[in-house]
Amino acid sequence: MTARSGAVLAAVLMAGMIPGAQASAGDRDVHIDVKYGCDFPSGTRPVSVRVSATVPEEGEVGKPVQLRDVSTELVLPEAGLPDLAGLGEAGAEAETKLTMGVAQGDHTAETVWIGTTGDPVAVPDAGEFTVTSSGDVPSVTAGSSGGLTFTAGKLTALLTSPKTADPAAEPSAVMLNCVPEPDQVLELGTVRIAGDPQWPSPQPSATDEDTASGDSGTSRDEATPKVDDPDDPVKPTLQDGKAPPCVGDQDDQFSLNAYVTGYANVAKLKGATLFPVACSQIEQGATVIKIVDGLVHIFQDSSVLLDYRGKPQLPPATGTFLTFGFMPTTATLEMTQIPPADGPDGKPSANIHSDLKILSPGNSEGTTTIDLQLQLRLHDVKVNGVALDVGANCRTERPFELPLRGRMVLKDGVQTGYTLVTGGVLTGQVTLPPFSGCGVGEDLDDIFTASISGVPGYVKQVQAPPCAAAQHDQAVCTEDNQPVHVPKPER
Repeated sequence: MTARSGAVLAAVLMAGMIPGAQASAGDRDVHIDVKYGCDFPSGTRPVSVRVSATVPEEGEVGKPVQLRDVSTELVLPEAGLPDLAGLGEAGAEAETKLTMGVAQGDHTAETVWIGTTGDPVAVPDAGEFTVTSSGDVPSVTAGSSGGLTFTAGKLTALLTSPKTADPAAEPSAVMLNCVPEPDQVLELGTVRIAGDPQWPSPQPSATDEDTASGDSGTSRDEATPKVDDPDDPVKPTLQDGKAPPCVGDQDDQFSLNAYVTGYANVAKLKGATLFPVACSQIEQGATVIKIVDGLVHIFQDSSVLLDYRGKPQLPPATGTFLTFGFMPTTATLEMTQIPPADGPDGKPSANIHSDLKILSPGNSEGTTTIDLQLQLRLHDVKVNGVALDVGANCRTERPFELPLRGRMVLKDGVQTGYTLVTGGVLTGQVTLPPFSGCGVGEDLDDIFTASISGVPGYVKQVQAPPCAAAQHDQAVCTEDNQPVHVPKPER
């Protein structure tokens, strides 16, 4: 069975689960502090807001500019606490919507940055109340060269009480509408854009009056920065050169190669971490048709293996976490997969299991489960900027399991959810074991164990459509048999 056969096949893998993603070379971390006036139920009150992002130094005409690690921190005044009393003792969840202006010269556009808090935030009895939200933001494509500037605008924040298991419980919500106070610096950052304009050159028929008035014949609409639609996270984007090598086997019709990326929540740090795009090599197994409880099921067992420069691991990444909750620590993270054992046929044992249940013509349900065995090693560690020698064998004391699960529903011929050939979302939970072998001359195991081990973390991975190199399908494969598509992460 090949990749284009239409059954829910298997596929994919996670990108990691240790806090902290590092900015790429040429990027810079920026922030602005803005005073807003926000309309609380009891009246307008001042709110301090910090907007932060990782901004690329430069971009190119016609190519998307993507800001990363975007967050919005609101410090609500003590005087506003009575308005939040109805949210309850379980804390508050928040969703923020920040309007950002995008400008090149006198050409402007607007985009909306949406962020969420994730876990509920406890509302204090007294003092200021800080809420931090984060999320992915739409990319912006410039139509001309020159500075592309991002400027903060109006802000809304919806604070709600967490959902409970009691369906009769009435949720509580407070909406804050905020505008920046006057005479402030609202510019977050500027990206240098290089390259030729993407719009047509002025036509010879342009009049002298047009030229004198400053209109060179260029369409203002074409010159305006384009805010890209916030596509569904499972919809892929073309390779931009930042994905690692991922070459498929064109001599094996059952071989697939796919990119995957996503977020993992680190429970002890109460935050979500983005991990880099990873390559997975998949070997599809045979399909088996069975009748179960009167319905046709199509089963398939396959295997997946990480591939980074020929090794079964993720690309190394630099992470940042807080030892003892306050000491900033950075480290290079090396995540290695324990390959599945070979079966009697000499091929890796299945770690992917798919079940497609046919309900009726045009209606079916599918489930894919992926079980990965991984081990994490830390090296090149610095604590508060000072090198800490942890040795060459600072790693989890044993491999750990990451189970991922994807679902598909086909209803009246319309498909939603995860399949191998369209990509999609897989979710799971992972618990890191204690660390061992950390330290040279002193035992540092407890430092890392206390910071990141022992508490289950939620993992959400997104897979792009794979390349079946043997089929030479240019819609999904490059000329050198790598996947064309790279997925966008989803929180």
